[in-house]
Amino acid sequence: MAHCIVTEAEEILDKEYPVLDKGFVRLVDYFGGDARIVQAARVSYGAGTKTVREDAGLIDYLLRHEHTSPFEQVVLTFHLKMPIFVARQWVRHRTARMNEISGRYSVMRNEFYVPAEADVAVQSSDNKQGRSDSVVSAEYAEKVRSLLEKGQDQAYAAYSELVESGLAREIARVNLPLSLYTEMYWQCDLHNLMHFLKLRLDPHAQKEIRVYAEVLLELTRKVAPMAVQSFENHTRNGVSFSGDELDALRAVLDGKANPLTGKKLERFTAKIEHGIQL
Repeated sequence: MAHCIVTEAEEILDKEYPVLDKGFVRLVDYFGGDARIVQAARVSYGAGTKTVREDAGLIDYLLRHEHTSPFEQVVLTFHLKMPIFVARQWVRHRTARMNEISGRYSVMRNEFYVPAEADVAVQSSDNKQGRSDSVVSAEYAEKVRSLLEKGQDQAYAAYSELVESGLAREIARVNLPLSLYTEMYWQCDLHNLMHFLKLRLDPHAQKEIRVYAEVLLELTRKVAPMAVQSFENHTRNGVSFSGDELDALRAVLDGKANPLTGKKLERFTAKIEHGIQL
């Protein structure tokens, strides 16, 4: 099979998609698409299917049964600009290749993330790592934004003074805050990219990284629309149950009492509610 060209992907190459107040995502390059997935699978399955409908069925079968290696044949490269605190969450996904701008070689720009008023929230009372859904007053939100901007301005002014004094850039940068924007090239195969999307599109993920994941999803859809459709059906919008939860589900469907209690019951109920909301 010749080099895989996906027309929809070609049309968006190097196009900048804004994210947050100063960030962006760009699809720089890609290798393969849906056609590459089915071609790789046919090495194992033989000549196999030929029509678009049958190709979609094969891709769906592969993803549903977690035959992941054909998806690793598709590779996407993105240029990303994001706040450092988002980048530190991003790099926890160690199955990709990346190269980030270095504050040792470059003078960092005066670009910091300031959350929009609607994104200012107090700490959640029942989620130790997240924000509350309750709406804060406009006065409080503006105070928060003002304090963040003041701290950023002070930090960058000190950084600039140190750089201009001749101090080594690798030392001058140490007090710059996590809200500073950074840039990276990030390359990932489709299998691991879908795992990233599964985690970072989840409602429990921090909003700032979720909005990046949403853009990544749409750009990936241009490269491999059949694979993304299957991902959304089986992974993003699917619900899995443990053995205990399946037993409980059978009991409930049979009109019997739910045998789960405590935290197990809470998790089971949350999954059911999540499935209904989907």
